[in-house]
Amino acid sequence: MCGITGYINTDFRPVRNTDQILKMLKLQKHRGPDDSGIRLFSLLSASSAETSCLTPESIDADFEGVLGFNRLSILDLSMNGHQPMLNPDNNVIIALNGEIYNAFDFRNELQDWGYKFRSATDTEIVLALYLRHGFEGMLERLNGMFALIVIDLRSRELYLARDRFGIKPLYYILNDRVLAFSSELKSFAFLEDFEFTLNSTKLDEYLLFRNNLSGTLFEGLESLEPGHYLNYRSGQKLIKSRYYDVNDYSRSKRSGTFDSFGTEVREWLDKSVRSQLVSDVKLGCQLSGGIDSSLVTWLANTNAKNGSFESVSIVFKNKLFSEESYIDRVTETLGIKSHKFLLDNEYYLDNLGKATWHLESPLNHPNTVAVYKLSQRAKDYVTVLLSGEGADEVFGGYKRFYDIQYPFSVNRLLTELNRNLNNPSEVFRYFLDNRQRAIMSNAYMTPFLAGRLMRNFSRDRAISDRLALYNTLSGSGFDKQIKYEMKTFLPDLLIRQDKMSMAHSIENRVPFLDNEVVNGAFSIPEQFLMLRDRSIGKNTEKYLLKKMTAAVFGEDFAFRKKMGFGIPVKEFFSDEKFREYMNDQVLPGIRHRGLFSYKLVSGWFENIKTLKYTEMEALWIVISFEIWAAIYLDKCYVNSYT
Repeated sequence: MCGITGYINTDFRPVRNTDQILKMLKLQKHRGPDDSGIRLFSLLSASSAETSCLTPESIDADFEGVLGFNRLSILDLSMNGHQPMLNPDNNVIIALNGEIYNAFDFRNELQDWGYKFRSATDTEIVLALYLRHGFEGMLERLNGMFALIVIDLRSRELYLARDRFGIKPLYYILNDRVLAFSSELKSFAFLEDFEFTLNSTKLDEYLLFRNNLSGTLFEGLESLEPGHYLNYRSGQKLIKSRYYDVNDYSRSKRSGTFDSFGTEVREWLDKSVRSQLVSDVKLGCQLSGGIDSSLVTWLANTNAKNGSFESVSIVFKNKLFSEESYIDRVTETLGIKSHKFLLDNEYYLDNLGKATWHLESPLNHPNTVAVYKLSQRAKDYVTVLLSGEGADEVFGGYKRFYDIQYPFSVNRLLTELNRNLNNPSEVFRYFLDNRQRAIMSNAYMTPFLAGRLMRNFSRDRAISDRLALYNTLSGSGFDKQIKYEMKTFLPDLLIRQDKMSMAHSIENRVPFLDNEVVNGAFSIPEQFLMLRDRSIGKNTEKYLLKKMTAAVFGEDFAFRKKMGFGIPVKEFFSDEKFREYMNDQVLPGIRHRGLFSYKLVSGWFENIKTLKYTEMEALWIVISFEIWAAIYLDKCYVNSYT
């Protein structure tokens, strides 16, 4: 993985020095410490030139654009993989952040076509695919994770694209003077006349869901949606197009058995993991002890050279949150080397700000700091990690998949009543409107608490984009939820993985989001993925994955209650050092900013040990927002992180 940043002056102003791009590039050097490159370009004159990535230079020629790249070398560690990369005729430029797992399937075909390769990288194959098949033809063939830019000086146009599921980030700014793009938002800090400001229209949605369906919390900063690309020609409007949509899938109703479908899933995953073990640097697995990461670790170890595979894990002193016993069972069963790192309250507090700086948004999940530490320590052992992200969304692994379809149970009724004691209308919405039930299933805050926290909070405004999205989804209730989760919940998890791992120059790969695995998952009839009447117990969402896991690690391992990647937040927040931090910095910031009720938040914090689960979730959302706001909106990053 690597980092891309750059801009083109849409008002045709020439770039007169490279000081700006050097600063933008330096700020995300962690994404690619092995090599850097800068290329000036002009769509007007159809020309380009490489310039120094070490010291600022004055530019006499008229180039209205510049592209910078930081490289983390994974394949072909030589300088043949230097980026930005040019075609043999020097009139097409590419920069690619990510990995294309099926790239080498096309190499012979492209050589037969007449392309002469100069490197053993996937980037050059993607470049050749573009030359052979055009931009959309290239995108249709890619199986992997990527954010990329292609500058075609022949047709005088620029393309930006992001992978199907949003594994790799790509942001952009467009105004009447510039089109800027970057793997990380922080690089925009060095754009002329730019500063980070809050887009307050996004706050209603953020409070309920801890993320936003489109855009960012920053005014004017956009996130390119997964499965989309941008096209720009000088003097013309920027065009955004979709090349992939998970909503195009229709669930198969073909016949089969648990064994036959299980065999197919094993074959798809095995092929995916094998393709993602291709690397010229050392690999390992991010092992939580859960079903998905354990499956990936087993398959990776099966396909790796004997004794060469290792795992890295986070553990806690508090046994209620630690899955150490399951981690140990996996590593002992497979006979692999295990590295376990303890996350304590001191590290958590010391790194809240650093993790927020790298995530560039309020910490969406309390465990983000754990992923940050995992990546930091993993760097001592590996450069590439495989993880289990995406399995729950693709195969229907969350308990809410069942609750949404079968809401009329005593337990479900009691849960919703308890969550919404002060707002009975929410209970009626949950049980009477399947769309509202689906949308609110992955909300972290109740509308009642959001209304208490923020004056003029609007529930309708918070869910309007999500309701519009849900109304476009096709299929059964189960399939709609799969698609909804993949479009609204999954991208946020993937960004967390990317930003926390790349903060320490670690590449994170996700085998469950291989194109063929996702295609295959939709070919499995619904009743083979979610069922509740098995003799082994009730926790049988994503049943085929659990069945496969049980064959290796035992039924008690596979069919236990899902724990997730929880963090003892209440314990960490009760620490005296954290209380000082809250009273000295966070609470005064909340009061000064005036966005949320200081009285309510301070009261929650003073009584943190007796808070309900819903109140604790709400408190986390406000605290993480204030830490982010202090760093970015108040420019605390200037001295602390730049």
